[in-house]
Amino acid sequence: MIDTWIDRVTIIEGTLWQVLGIVLLTFVVDAVLRLIFNRIARKLENTRNLWDDALLESARKPVRWGVVLLGILWAAEVVGGDEPSDVFQFVDPIRKVGVIVLLAWFATRIVSNIQNSMQDARYQDHPWDASIANGIGRLLRVSIIIATALVVLQTVGISVSGVLAFGGIGGLAIGFAAQDLLANYFGFLMILFKQPFKEGDWISSPDREIEGTVEEIMVLTTRIRTFDKRPLHIPNSVFTNLIVENPSQMNNRRIKETIGVRYDDINVLPGILEDIRHLLRNHDAIDTDQTLMVNLLSFGSSSVDFWIYTFTKTKGWTEFHEIKESILFEIASIIERHGAEIAFPTQTLHIEASETAVQPRGQQSLS
Repeated sequence: MIDTWIDRVTIIEGTLWQVLGIVLLTFVVDAVLRLIFNRIARKLENTRNLWDDALLESARKPVRWGVVLLGILWAAEVVGGDEPSDVFQFVDPIRKVGVIVLLAWFATRIVSNIQNSMQDARYQDHPWDASIANGIGRLLRVSIIIATALVVLQTVGISVSGVLAFGGIGGLAIGFAAQDLLANYFGFLMILFKQPFKEGDWISSPDREIEGTVEEIMVLTTRIRTFDKRPLHIPNSVFTNLIVENPSQMNNRRIKETIGVRYDDINVLPGILEDIRHLLRNHDAIDTDQTLMVNLLSFGSSSVDFWIYTFTKTKGWTEFHEIKESILFEIASIIERHGAEIAFPTQTLHIEASETAVQPRGQQSLS
């Protein structure tokens, strides 16, 4: 009995030293990998190639976690021995699933890093549009996750063909349940490739009460922040048959104003119009390649009206109103310099005196 006990202690002691050796080896390999990654990163700092930077940053964590996972599972195999118990029989499936998940993690990280680099001006003269880059990145990540889930199911012994067969049997019910999901997904593809708007655009719709700034375009929904800061989560399928107005895609913003002067100032009106034309044609913020009109419009009930029709170079809403305000003040100054005044609604009453006075009724003259 003593010999048996001594043998067991010897086996346990040997196993313990093996486990400690595996743990020590795992830490050493992890430290060496860290040094290698840091040295490669310093060499790549002088390059502007997005692919090698994305590859390096994507591999850091999955590789190091892979070393830790394999070290732990190796130690578990040593503890389990030649005839492992039921718990240690899961070591091999866990190793396979872990490697698959780590590879999927690496793939999703490289997609995300390339997606971010495509929008970074440091890597190219003409970076990709954020909406296109983000949309392609989301599609690739979803595809990787679905493929990983199918491979994991096959690895743990669940037949993928059986799952697909079940999907065929219950396809009708699942089809009805997933109808909205598919519609939203295809709506996302339409937004991604047709690009009626992108993140950061201000959009509105005359069909529905939708107006605000696009914050995020996701696979199933789009989040819009209204001007009173309320978030709107709109299914992407809505945009497949919705009229969307996107002022952010305008080439210019238009100034269209009608101004009236008094009828007493009609003689100086030609000079006023000529000075306003000169102002607009020489204004830095006005796009003179577009239509520019300053003309007498009509004889109103209490004013002589002329209109201004021109376009600014800016598309920004705030900057446009600042330019418009400045121009209108300058027009008011031009009118004042010509001794005229901007008209406001007035009425003039003309009284004609009769030649013979009318005798009031009920009175008689005395003679």
